[in-house]
Amino acid sequence: MLNDKKYIFWDFNGTILDDLDLCFNILNDMLIEVMRPTVTLEEYLEIFTFPIIEYYGKVFDLDKTPFAVLAKRFIEDYQPKSLNLKLHEHVLSTIKHFKEKKIKQVLLSASEKTRLIEQLKHYEIYDLFDDVLGTGDYYASSKLEVGKRYVQEHQIKPGEAIFIGDTLHDAEIATKLNMDCFLYTKGHQSRKRLSKYPLIDDFKALIR
Repeated sequence: MLNDKKYIFWDFNGTILDDLDLCFNILNDMLIEVMRPTVTLEEYLEIFTFPIIEYYGKVFDLDKTPFAVLAKRFIEDYQPKSLNLKLHEHVLSTIKHFKEKKIKQVLLSASEKTRLIEQLKHYEIYDLFDDVLGTGDYYASSKLEVGKRYVQEHQIKPGEAIFIGDTLHDAEIATKLNMDCFLYTKGHQSRKRLSKYPLIDDFKALIR
């Protein structure tokens, strides 16, 4: 299915970078700081969503602690710690496989682009992508508009690209951009939530 595509779009957080435990732990640290109930990992996988403000609204009182304050607090803790993680198993070899096949690979993330590039260069994978698309701030709003512009500028036709992510938001973006999608089951949302879409448990399956 992928070998006949011209483009593969990749999400980063939770799809390529294994940052689930880090995000979960920072969330609970932030909840403790404002004396709110903490969540279990299972609860996290059920409440995590985009835009991030909706997810924070489920566990914080945004009237008492504004979203802008929480977003800044999160990224200041997250960014340095995100450089001490690992990539998901077999994702690197999968990206290299499709690069050898001359399929263009594009990273499309809701992360602020400067911080995203820092992560990619740290993990020595920046040069594996033909383009890196991020957002202009650290509020992790929708990356849909960024993706739309790219698709229009490169005149990507329906069926020519596939999106690989780990959330329902990734699937929604793929649909709106006329792309197929695969959702990875070891990211930021539970397998049950993702179950109506094509799923992958191991990136080697994409090569097979």
